[in-house]
Order: sequence, then C-alpha cells, then structure tokens
Amino acid sequence: MNLKIGKKEISDNTPVFIIAELSANHNQKYEIAEKTIIAMKDAGADAVKVQTYTPDTITIDCDNDYFKIQKGTLWDGKTLYQLYKEAYTPWEWQPKLMKLANELGLEFFSSPFDNSAVDFLEEMNVPAYKIASFEITDVNLIQYTAQKKKPMIISTGIATYEDIREAVYACKKVSNEQIALLQCTSSYPAPLEEVNLRTLPDMKEKFNCIVGLSDHTMGISVPIAAVSIGAKIIEKHFILDRKLGGPDCAFSSEPEEFKQMVYSIREVEKALGKVNYDLSEKIKKSREFARSLFVVQDVKEGEKFTKNNVRSIRPAYGLHPKYLEQVIGKIAKYDIKRGTPLSEEMIE
Repeated sequence: MNLKIGKKEISDNTPVFIIAELSANHNQKYEIAEKTIIAMKDAGADAVKVQTYTPDTITIDCDNDYFKIQKGTLWDGKTLYQLYKEAYTPWEWQPKLMKLANELGLEFFSSPFDNSAVDFLEEMNVPAYKIASFEITDVNLIQYTAQKKKPMIISTGIATYEDIREAVYACKKVSNEQIALLQCTSSYPAPLEEVNLRTLPDMKEKFNCIVGLSDHTMGISVPIAAVSIGAKIIEKHFILDRKLGGPDCAFSSEPEEFKQMVYSIREVEKALGKVNYDLSEKIKKSREFARSLFVVQDVKEGEKFTKNNVRSIRPAYGLHPKYLEQVIGKIAKYDIKRGTPLSEEMIE
C-alpha cells in the first residue's frame, strides 16, 4: 500500500503527508491566497489543496426550500448558490497558486466537483485528486476522475459503508488502485464524540489502502491521535487569521496552531518507531540499575546462604533474581563481604 503524490511518497514507512486546505479562506482576494500558501509552507505543510468549482458547476441559483441551508450549520439562512459564490476559488487563480506552491516545495492539487473541473485540473497537470465528502456518492464523477490515473484521496464524511465500497469500486473499475480513504466528520466544527477514530484501522483492513483524516475539529488533539493509530494523511483547513471571517473560519487552523500540529505529528512519528524488543546501548546502560542477587550480610566460608544474607536488590551486577530460590541453602565457598554481588563461583 503506497501512493506517490508529486515527489512525496505515502506509505506505512514514510512520514505522514500533511495537507493544508485553502478552501474559502482567501475571502476572494488573490493576495490573501498567496500569503496563505506561503504561511502553509512556513507551518510545515507538505501540500496545498484547493477546490475547483463555480456556483453553477456545483448547484443552481434557486431559492426554494430545497436549496436553502437550514440544518443547524454555520451557513444557515443562505442558499447553496449564495454560499458557493462566496466560497469558491476563482479558476484563473489556480495555475498561479500551483506555480507558487511548487516553487515553495509544496505539492498542489484540488477537489473537482464536476467533469469540467477535472478537465481543467488535467491541463494544470495536478499530481492527485481529492473527492470531497459530499461527492462520494457521485460514482460517475469518481470514475471520470479516476480514469486520469492519478492518486485518489476520498473523504468519507457523509458516507455509509456501502458508499465507501462503491467509491472504491468506481476507481478500481477503471484500473486505478491508487486510493486513500480519509475518515471525516462532516460537521463544522466537528464534535469530538462524532470523530470515531477507531474507524481508521478498520477501514485500512477492510479496503486495504492508505487511510488518513480530514479533520474539522477545533484544536490539534484529534489529528495527532489519528496518526498514533495509523493515519498517513492529515488534512486540515488553514487560515491566516480567523478574524478574517469567511465560511470556513470557525474550524480552520491559524498558522501557529497548524505549525504546532505538524511538530506534534513529527514527534509522534518518532515515538511510534517500529516493533522492537532489542535494547539500545542507552537502555543497556540503564539496565545496570535493575535488580540482582547481592550478599547483604557478611557470610563466612561454609556458611549457608539464607533469605537474610542474600537479597534481590538494585543494581544488576549479581546473579539474576530468578536464581534466588536455588541459591538459598547452598554453602559459601569462602568469606564474602556485605555488598558483594553474588556470583556462581562463590557457591559450593
């Protein structure tokens, strides 16, 4: 199980791939988008992700009840068209933003929301595609995108198990096995009780693919925990300053917070290490302070060893403590002073 996105390899044996999501956090100002990407690099991201749609490619301009947002979200009161008009990233920006990201050493890719977006992104030669949570049921879009033979990162936020299975099948149907699934909670911000990180190892086992987390919680605890149980991709929304406002500001990370997340993830990666029962040289040295058998009272030649004159104590220069019962009742070959580590040669 491994993917390659641009120059970055993603596998069980490589560092976690950390994606900073620009989304709507540019407030329709190109300069803010550029500054945000520079800040993403400084914060330690591996990649920038944007979204490629227009209000007309994702919905229609209609204000009947079907198109009004009234589900207890951050965006209640708007129509879908109004929201996406505010949130979309102008397409003409995207090649320029990709050039900037690549110059900074960041990978750059996008979530397409219809076939025309896929065609546009193909012209840009993006190295991967992300299928957004709410598009996971659009198997035709998934199949069209997967046909481009690029890695497919699929968010599962609103998906049932069957939806995930069908999305994976849509990729495999066109011979694209380069699939990563991101556990995701499509609430904004997401309540901790609904994150269900234990799904990650189960999803990895069931679908035999790279897994990760698209995180909409506040703070950085959840992505760090996700890494500890197998997430190899972390995606989080990034904003220069939540005071900028905008549709996604409430659940986006500011630069210092994102930087701390990256730092903590890299720390966890070091700590996870590998399955290992061997002792390092440092641990071997520390082992000298373990327990062993010592003579704790002066013992004369011919005297018996007893539980009063031999004990298991620190440090570890004497016989292993497991020999205590065998030693008790045996005879001392010669005089032994209190504080001497017991060895076989001292026993008759």
